[in-house]
Amino acid sequence: MDLATILGLVGAFGMVIFTAISTAGSMLGLTRLLNLPSFALVVLGSYFAVMVANKWNVSLGVFGAIKRTFSVPSFNESAIIQKLVAFSEKARREGLLALEDELEDLDDEFMRKGLRLVVDGTDGAIIRDLLELEVTQMQSRHTVLHALLMTWAGAAPAFGMMGTVIGLVNMLSNLEDKSSIGPNMAMALITTLYGSLIANVTVAPWSTKLRGQSTAEASIKEMVIEGVLSIQAGDNTRILAMKLMAYLEPSLRKTLEAELLKD
Repeated sequence: MDLATILGLVGAFGMVIFTAISTAGSMLGLTRLLNLPSFALVVLGSYFAVMVANKWNVSLGVFGAIKRTFSVPSFNESAIIQKLVAFSEKARREGLLALEDELEDLDDEFMRKGLRLVVDGTDGAIIRDLLELEVTQMQSRHTVLHALLMTWAGAAPAFGMMGTVIGLVNMLSNLEDKSSIGPNMAMALITTLYGSLIANVTVAPWSTKLRGQSTAEASIKEMVIEGVLSIQAGDNTRILAMKLMAYLEPSLRKTLEAELLKD
């Protein structure tokens, strides 16, 4: 679980709840912020607006993407480097064709695809083009979801303003009934609050987190590409290891250096 996502959401909404209770002096302040029609207008209304701008499968797929913001993706960078270093040692010792026996048991599909091209004798420039094309297309698919979330983040405050207008219209249309002024004004303001919360506490931050995860995944795949091409070129295994570890965070790099670069 990604504690940053969970603590961030709990903290942000907790501060809103704390402020509502503190300013009212009781739990009544919190209940005043609960308005189902306002919530439905902002959340469902803005989501349906997002559906207008996207394909059906993309609109539904965003919920799976949101789920990923609550988990920390594990790309097993260290294991990937160790595997590439082992392949490099075997290729330099026995030749590139010796790697063919290892490919069937390789879990990393992207690495397997690259090494298969190496074993088949494909030109290095072609291998790079094919693998980088796959990375680019992956990022394009991710960008569609990021854009959807940002569209949602823009639509939520707009629907909050719609709720404000509805509340004001209802209030102004029935000024003689003084008992309706308060509820209508409350709806007018609460929908604005809901729109701001949905956009700035949930949807926009989710988009930013997913974009970071996508960048990290693309970086790991770029690392695999460099490793595959270094194996094909017959680079010294020590040089290969140093090249790959440049993609790691310093804390991970230090541990791996002690293992792979020992004399």
